[in-house]
Amino acid sequence: MASSGTPGSRAWLAVAAGGLLGSELRYGLGLAFPDHVGSLPWTTLCINVAGSFILATLTTFWIARPRTAFWLRAGLGPGLLGSFTTFSTVVFSVDQLWRANYHPVWIAYLGLSLLLGLGAAALGWRAGKRLADRSGAAT
Repeated sequence: MASSGTPGSRAWLAVAAGGLLGSELRYGLGLAFPDHVGSLPWTTLCINVAGSFILATLTTFWIARPRTAFWLRAGLGPGLLGSFTTFSTVVFSVDQLWRANYHPVWIAYLGLSLLLGLGAAALGWRAGKRLADRSGAAT
């Protein structure tokens, strides 16, 4: 971190590079696994659940290993995973499904997004804690 309390240029570049990679990965998965009109957006749901798990795992591990370089944490967390996950798309998809009168679909999608996202984060927390314990980071 820069001495003024603001992140240095290395962190900003890491966030930008991670953001580019994460958004391109999400875009590619969206092309490879397109959602169909009126159906549950499975691709976005899986991306958000996986991202929640990975971010929680890394964050928990990094709490136990505070010496992990800030630029690396910034690049992988807010950069890569922040742009890979698409919770704003959840709101957009729910709105579109609601407007098209696919009420059971948007309700299921919103419920699954919340439950699975929180569940994945909880499992990620446990996984990160175990990783930290195994590596001897939690001293």
